[in-house]
Amino acid sequence: MGLLLLVPVLLHAQDVIGIPVGETPPAVTLESLTGDSVPLSQWIGKKPVIVEFWATWCPICAELLPRMETAQRKYGDRAAFLVVAVAVNQSKSTVRRHLERNPMPFTFLWDGNGAAVRAFQAPSTSYIAVLDAKGKVVYTGVGADQNIEAAIERAVGAARAAKSH
Repeated sequence: MGLLLLVPVLLHAQDVIGIPVGETPPAVTLESLTGDSVPLSQWIGKKPVIVEFWATWCPICAELLPRMETAQRKYGDRAAFLVVAVAVNQSKSTVRRHLERNPMPFTFLWDGNGAAVRAFQAPSTSYIAVLDAKGKVVYTGVGADQNIEAAIERAVGAARAAKSH
């Protein structure tokens, strides 16, 4: 787990943040917060997917929350919103308690062994990857000022264009 930076770094000079756009992340299986195995293939490759790497202690994740909630209200019927709770300075029970106090309208998954962090090459918490309906990455970003709706529109728009052909 030492690969996950705890403080997001500004990466404006570099185009690639995490997994490169156009790639398909390797298949990984995470856990639900109740301990069930959950393969990401349940969503990836079926509809657009938004994956946020998140922690209870991440202030930037808290700043991103209103943008994520707005996007989920607008696109929730057409895209899956997955939040991957990283196993750095938090436990599954810490995450469950946090969500009891602060409910959020997303599917939360536990990355206890770092499989998703490695698959998506997540550089930090607040990292978001958006995949189109075919499972290809169309956007990656990190930090509080991401335009999540524009990124999702890219994925949803690609799905619409594919259906009209």
